[in-house]
Parts: sequence; structure tokens; C-alpha cells
Amino acid sequence: MNRLTSSRDELLKLLGQGAGIVERRQTLPILANVLIQHNANGTLFITSDMEVQIRLQAGEAVQTSAEDAAITVNMRKLLDILRAASPGNVTLEWSDGKMTVRAAKSRFSLQTLPAEDFPLVRAATDFSDHALRLPQKLLKRLLGLTHFAMAQHDIRYYLNGMLWVADGQQMHLVATDGHRMTLATAPLEKAVERREIILPRKTVLELSRLLSDEDDAMIDIALASNQARLTLDGLEFTSKLIEGKFPDYQRVVPKGHRNMLQVERTTLQAALQRVAILTNDKFKGVRVNLEPGLLRLTSINAEQEEAQEEIDVDYGGDVIEIGFNIAYLIDALANMTSDQIRLELQDGNSSALFTMPDEPNFKYVVMPMRI
Repeated sequence: MNRLTSSRDELLKLLGQGAGIVERRQTLPILANVLIQHNANGTLFITSDMEVQIRLQAGEAVQTSAEDAAITVNMRKLLDILRAASPGNVTLEWSDGKMTVRAAKSRFSLQTLPAEDFPLVRAATDFSDHALRLPQKLLKRLLGLTHFAMAQHDIRYYLNGMLWVADGQQMHLVATDGHRMTLATAPLEKAVERREIILPRKTVLELSRLLSDEDDAMIDIALASNQARLTLDGLEFTSKLIEGKFPDYQRVVPKGHRNMLQVERTTLQAALQRVAILTNDKFKGVRVNLEPGLLRLTSINAEQEEAQEEIDVDYGGDVIEIGFNIAYLIDALANMTSDQIRLELQDGNSSALFTMPDEPNFKYVVMPMRI
């Protein structure tokens, strides 16, 4: 009989970190399980979908009775049991294909699958000797500024992810779906040779969930030809990479737009949300009219209903009428963090550039829409 003992809260924390990549519907039933593995180095909890893998090293608060004990059990069921259990210690015991979970006066019996059948992601053999390092809260911030522009089910598979470029002492994160693009840049701890990788969408979203924006702990990023491995505080996150040639993001960023205005982010965001009420899933266009001192937003739907908002702005440039997908503007404003945003335009047919005055290393480019 193998036994693991821990506080309920400690187990919940560990399993919660690995649960995000476990899908409810799996091609292989064992991929719905978590691998619990104990050896001389301690206790590990491992989840995988064969593309992404999370390894979590348990602390001393988790005690396991036997050396080299390993088993897999359904992740969702175990998590639900722990969430519903009374606070205090929890014991997991397993043998002969069954696991018993005990918490206070509660007892649950679960089916298990052999640990040797669990499909671990095979580690690449060509990881670079020089890892990239940056604070996890900075990486979380960069992901928050860029992730929303990734494509979801684009036939151009390389757009269903995010480009990471390490070049010298800078890291660039770029996402685009072909209609809009986000670019954020941050400094690296030390200079590195130029490397480019494309991380899958699922990896990016899971990293955003796992990273803390209140912790200065450094995250180490090791790169291989077909894998990335991120290590932080007992957590090892391994992901396969997307192969393909990402668009040249530097050519997409407009330069020299002659018309510029600065506006309060929350004011523009609220106005767009009100105008969006009369848009629908098939037509999400908003007409933006700019004239000296005034920004006007207009939406018209298929029923010929109309919404209009006016914002007083400090603007003295050209008179411009341009259309956008309103969801692209709302997404960007929801993820920006500055009180003020800057909008740069050339004319009604050219892409627009959104930036933040206090965040010079962020750029958001959105293409116009015919309305």
C-alpha cells in the first residue's frame, strides 16, 4: 500500500497549477489523469496533453510513504474531492488499481491507471546552454498586453500562437491574426544570440494563468529547435513549438503617421462598449470620425438602428473617417493598463497605431474595415 499525506490546501495548490492543460475529453483516457510520482528527489505531480507538460515539485509538506511509488488518477475528480473536503490533512492510498482518498470523515474510492502508461513529453536534446531570464511578473505583463491578438483556428497555423524573439538584451512578444497585431518588448537579464520561436496559443494562455504579477522571482526559459522549457519555483513547463515563418512584424508597424491624438482610455472604452450594443456577431463595424476637437463613434446594424457617441479631444489634425472592427478596439483597451492612450492615423485607408505614453515598448496595430 502506497500512501501520500498532505494538507488539503497544499494539494489543491499543486493540482490547480497543473490542471489547466488537462482536457475533459481526451483521445487517450490516461491524459485526463495526473501522474503522481515519488522518488529519492521528492514527490512530483505531472500533467500532459502530449504537446504541453507541467511538472510540479512538491515541498516537504507532502509526505509519501514508499520510494519509487507512482500512479495516475483522474485529475478533475481528485480536484473536485479536495475542493469539497473539509480543511485539514488529506491521505491518498493506492494499490491494485484503486486509490482511496480520506479527508476527515470522508472517504472516496477512485479508479487508477498504471504510471508506466502515462505519455510523458520527451525532452529535446538540443536545448541551448544559455537560458533567457526575466522576472515572472514582467513576463505576465507582456503576455497580458499581447495575447488577445492571437488567431484561434486560422488555416495559417503559425498565427495560432505567439512569436517570441530574443535578440541581444531584448525580448519581443508578437501576436497577430492577420487583421491586428500586438508587440511588446522587455529587457533580458543578459545578452543572447538572436532566437525566434512560436509558442502555441494554449501554452501562452496557460502561462498567463500560472504566472504571478506580484512576484519578482526570475523565470528561466530554455530553447531548443522544437521545444521551450520554462522553470520557476519548483514548476517546470515544457511546450512543443509551432513550425513556420511568422510575418515580418517590423514591417507592419506604421511609421510617420501625421495625425495623432491622446484620449483617456476608460472614456474611450466606455463609449465603445455603449456603441457596441447595436452591433451583432455578423457585423461589428464602428465608424470613427475625427475632426478638430471631436472624436465621433457611430455604429449601424442590419435593422438600420444607430448608436452614436461623441468625445471631446485635443486634436487639430486632418478630418478623417475610418472604420474598425469594434471588438478589436475593445479587446485592446481592456488589456492596456495606462490611463491615457495615443492613437496615430494617416488617413481612412491606412492601419492605425495605438500606443501608451508611459509604455513606449508596446504597440498595437489594427487594420481598417470597410463599412
